Amino acid sequence: MADLDTVLFDFSGTLFRLEEDPSWFDGMELDAEESREIDGHVQAELMRRLTAPTGRSVSMTPQALEAWTHRDLAPHLHREAYLHVLRESGLARHHAEALYGRVIDPQSWTPYPDTAAVLTGLHRRGVRTAVVSNIAFDVRPAFTALDVADDVDEFVLSFEVGAVKPDAAIFRTALDRLGVDAERTLMVGDSDEADGGARELGCAFALVDPMPTHERAEGLLTALRTHGIRL
Repeated sequence: MADLDTVLFDFSGTLFRLEEDPSWFDGMELDAEESREIDGHVQAELMRRLTAPTGRSVSMTPQALEAWTHRDLAPHLHREAYLHVLRESGLARHHAEALYGRVIDPQSWTPYPDTAAVLTGLHRRGVRTAVVSNIAFDVRPAFTALDVADDVDEFVLSFEVGAVKPDAAIFRTALDRLGVDAERTLMVGDSDEADGGARELGCAFALVDPMPTHERAEGLLTALRTHGIRL
C-alpha cells in the first residue's frame, strides 16, 4: 500500500457526537394511553434514532420514506424525516421540533477528546484533510468553536454536493477538491456501509466505534497509527 498523505473524516460518530443533555428533555413526556416521563433509557434511544448512520427505526408512510431516503440532500427533507421519526417515537410535535433544533445546532455536538489534536497535528504535518459527511446542515461552526476550522482543507457535505455516502461521487468530489490520489488516502468513519464506500475508489478505510466521547479518548489516533500515520 502506498504511503498515506491524505485523510478524509466522517463527522457524526467520528469527529463529533451528539450527546444528550438531560435538560433538553425537561417537561417532555411520551404520548401514550398514560403519558410517561422520558427517562435516561428513552433519551438514549431517541438519540440513537437521531444519529444512526444507516437503517430506519420507525414505521414510515411512502411520503415519509421518500423524505428519509433523501434526508441528507436537502434541509427541508431532513427536517421532515426526523420530525416524523420523533413523532412516531411518541413526542408531541412541539417537543419534537425543540429536540430537532438541538440536532441541527452545531454547538450541540461534542468533539471526541482527540479530534482537535488529530486535525491540528495532521495540518502541521502537511497532511491534507477533508470532512465528508452525510448531513443537511452546515457543521463548520462546530469546528470553528473548537478552533480547528482552518486545520481542515475541505468540507464535503452531502446537501452541498448532491451525493450521499456510500456513493463514490461524494468521495470523488473530496479527492478532486484536494487534488489527491485515492491510493494515498485514508477514510475514517463509524459506518462500514456508508464510509467504507471510499474503498470502491481505492482508498484505505479505518472503522471507529461511535461510542460516547468520554469512552473513546484515542480512537482517531489509533485509527491513524494502524495505517502508519503517527502524530
